[in-house]
Amino acid sequence: MPSRHLIEVEGNPPPKGAYVKWLEGREGRKLRMCVAPARDGEHPRGTVIICPGRTEFIEKYFETARELQDMGFAVLTLDWPGQGLSHRLLPDPLKGHIDTFETFMNALRKALSELSETLPRPYVSLAHSMGGAIALAAIAKQLVQVDAAAFTAPMWGLKSRFMGMKYIAWAMKTMGRGNTFVLPNKPRESFGENMVTHDHKRWERNERLLDTAPELELGQVTWSWLGASLDVIDQFARPDELADITCPILIATAEEEALVDNESHKRIAAQLSDVEHISIARARHEILMETDAVRAEFWEAFTRLLSRAGI
Repeated sequence: MPSRHLIEVEGNPPPKGAYVKWLEGREGRKLRMCVAPARDGEHPRGTVIICPGRTEFIEKYFETARELQDMGFAVLTLDWPGQGLSHRLLPDPLKGHIDTFETFMNALRKALSELSETLPRPYVSLAHSMGGAIALAAIAKQLVQVDAAAFTAPMWGLKSRFMGMKYIAWAMKTMGRGNTFVLPNKPRESFGENMVTHDHKRWERNERLLDTAPELELGQVTWSWLGASLDVIDQFARPDELADITCPILIATAEEEALVDNESHKRIAAQLSDVEHISIARARHEILMETDAVRAEFWEAFTRLLSRAGI
């Protein structure tokens, strides 16, 4: 593993000045964070907090972080508990596991508290997929305070959800099987099989990262993760759950989505007071790992978000 605990492969340099910080958690668990300072340290525009999705890791967002630095921002990227090089939560490191999404939310809260003297204000959240559920819940519960928030293909509903799924997950946890896989692990997909991007170059880059550092890889989810995800998703449907969110919001939906429920984006957008909701044609789930044209459409909307927020 390279020094500084950042994985580097050809064609994917880290953001300028990036360094790793470790957050000490309970029972010796460590959370890996990457801080990329603003290029202009005297006049930073603020900080963008990248909240990755399930299975993702810091290095996957190097390109995005470099672009945000070009916009004048400092950048914080997290490896969630149980992902990336953060402490894995079960003896089998491939299991995608969590007890409750409060564990994720508290990690985000503690990270921002730990780095409050380092990260310049204002704060902008940039959250993808599962990270979108974590960030929205943390903002709604006022565990974190941000000045604007952007969401790409947020996991506010599961495309594969069926009646009784939550009960089955609860039953499996009650029987002591919460740590078992919902579905068996399978080999990594080829580019032709993938459901997340049309961009071969970015897909291949991310695969090389996993080949270089297999410890970054994460497999299928456990019943505990599934139950916890359904719990946080259902919280968003409660009356007034999102009523206190007043910062400007951007929601970017991928038209060719295969993993999350796009209808949930419409429902939540209707509950927010200051929101732009865009649907991007020819985009699969990982919008920031997509083609240049798809990414450009997102960045245009992100620029409008910053303008609305006065950032």
